[in-house]
Amino acid sequence: MGVEIDADLTLTVTGALLVANHISWIDICVINAVLPAAFVAKEEVRHWPLIGWLAAKNDTVFLRRGSRGHARIINQEIAAILGQNKYVAVFPEGTTTDGTHLLHFHAALIQPALTASYPVMPVAISYWETDGTRSLAPSYAGDISLGQCTRAILRRKKTIARLRVMSALGMNGEDRRQVALAARAAICAGAGLPPPSNPSEILAGLPGAGPSGGLPIDSQSPVPADSA
Repeated sequence: MGVEIDADLTLTVTGALLVANHISWIDICVINAVLPAAFVAKEEVRHWPLIGWLAAKNDTVFLRRGSRGHARIINQEIAAILGQNKYVAVFPEGTTTDGTHLLHFHAALIQPALTASYPVMPVAISYWETDGTRSLAPSYAGDISLGQCTRAILRRKKTIARLRVMSALGMNGEDRRQVALAARAAICAGAGLPPPSNPSEILAGLPGAGPSGGLPIDSQSPVPADSA
C-alpha cells in the first residue's frame, strides 16, 4: 500500500504493555511490523466478519465490557503474555482521531501491567507525506468509511508511518492515572503534537476503576479499541 515505516526503537524494553495513540486501521499493521503484539479488543470484534477471524489468529485478548469477573480473567491473560517477554498493546483513547491531536486516555487497561509489575511503554504513531507534512490520508475517524480510508492511502505513492518508542513507565510505584497522564504526554512529544491540555480519565470496567456513565464504543476503526 506504499506505507514505509520509520521506527525508532532505541528505548524498547521487552515484556511491556504497549500504549499507543490511534489513528487508523493500519496502526495495528505498523505496530506488528516492528513490535509484534497481542492486542486487547472489545468482545464484539470476535464476531466481526473477517476482522474477528484475523484478530483471533493474532492472539487478541477479548474484553467483555462491564464484567468485573471477566476483567480479572483478562488481567491474568495479559500478565501471562507479558510474563513470556511478549507485548500486549492497547489504544487508550478508545477511538480514532485524524492524528492532529490526542483524546483523553482511559487508564483502566493499564492496571494489569502495573499489578503484575511489568513496564508500560508509550508508542507514538504519526503519518507523514514525502514532503514532510503530516498526512491525513490514513485517518479512519468521524464519518470516513474503511473503503474511503483505504483509497486515500492507495492514492499516495508513499506514506511514511513514523513510530517512536518512548521511555517505559510504571516501574516506580505510580498509579494507573499517573501512568496514563505520563504516557499521553510522551506520545504527544513522540508524534510531534502540542502538549496535552485535558486530563486523562479513568472509566469503570476493571477492578479498582471508578464509576462511569458510559464506555468508548464509537470507534470507526476495525482494530482493537480500549473498551475498559
